[in-house]
Amino acid sequence: MRIVTDEKDRQAYKEFLEKHERCNFQQSPEWAKVKENWINEIVLAEDESGKIIGAVSILIRKIPIFGNIMYSSRGPTCDIHDISVMKQLTDGIKELAKKYKAIVYKAEPDILSSDEEYRKIVTSLGYKIKDDAKNFREEIQPRYVFRLDIKNKTEDEIFAGFHSKTRYNVRLAIKKGVEVKEGTREDLKDFHKIMVETGARDGFIIRPLSYFEKMYDEMAPEHMKLLMAYHDGKPISGVIPIFYGNKTWYLYGASSNEHRNLMPNYLLQWEMIKMAIARKDDVYDFRGVSGVVDENHPQYGLYRFKKGFGATFTEFVGEVYIPFKPFTYSLYKFSEKTFRNLRGLKTKFKK
Repeated sequence: MRIVTDEKDRQAYKEFLEKHERCNFQQSPEWAKVKENWINEIVLAEDESGKIIGAVSILIRKIPIFGNIMYSSRGPTCDIHDISVMKQLTDGIKELAKKYKAIVYKAEPDILSSDEEYRKIVTSLGYKIKDDAKNFREEIQPRYVFRLDIKNKTEDEIFAGFHSKTRYNVRLAIKKGVEVKEGTREDLKDFHKIMVETGARDGFIIRPLSYFEKMYDEMAPEHMKLLMAYHDGKPISGVIPIFYGNKTWYLYGASSNEHRNLMPNYLLQWEMIKMAIARKDDVYDFRGVSGVVDENHPQYGLYRFKKGFGATFTEFVGEVYIPFKPFTYSLYKFSEKTFRNLRGLKTKFKK
């Protein structure tokens, strides 16, 4: 085990990540730069010859009053069923926890909830598992997503797997004259305006324009693109896909209140999926949905929309964590939950 200390090691880590089947963009050096208000540390697991066989990228941030927290979004990258590799990474995490006097290390890995072998391994290494979240606000990363298997498949094969209504809506958007164009950094302004409109309509808080510009600066054009849908020359919808390793993710989407009947969001999804197919990716990830599959749930429309593309409803294991200072961490969790609930109420009252 060792902790990355120079640019040479960081580059070796990046190459390892991009080639690994468990690659996730949120473990990348580029994403760590997007999260510039966090400190980034990378732990490597190695074999006897010094070859990298596992890694985890960790973000560290000081929380006023409570102290430092360590967070790994969608890590680690390794054979999660190899306890010796997992132990190396855990030893590195504990070393960093001492360095930063952290109150907790927590991760939200993209590991299936049904993976009992993984659960046994992390529990034996001292981790705890919180896997009762159902809604978006309960965790940082969505625990429930839709994933589309596109490995070795053609556009025709994928399109045929869509629900008939989804195919109809894609064709309708084209027939009605919706055009999709790749945007520039400057076009982020139009995207953000529509995002503000979307947030007001659907009741969620959005990030500032500067965040998307930072993302563009660090990840475009290789790992990020902006796609905008236009009708009669006017931007009516937009999406941000992320490309890394063997996957493409639908990260952000925004749609105007006008022209929703033209179904631009369906066409945008199809364009992103085609990009993923052209890259010869294994997976197209639609990202989060609520774990409450109920037609009366306020987010059921999002579930139905993503399901229409023939993707698989996927449940991850949830939050995996080591509380280094259990009492302090429990106080932090209580305050975090209270703040989240108050923010939700504020958003609701604004509507």
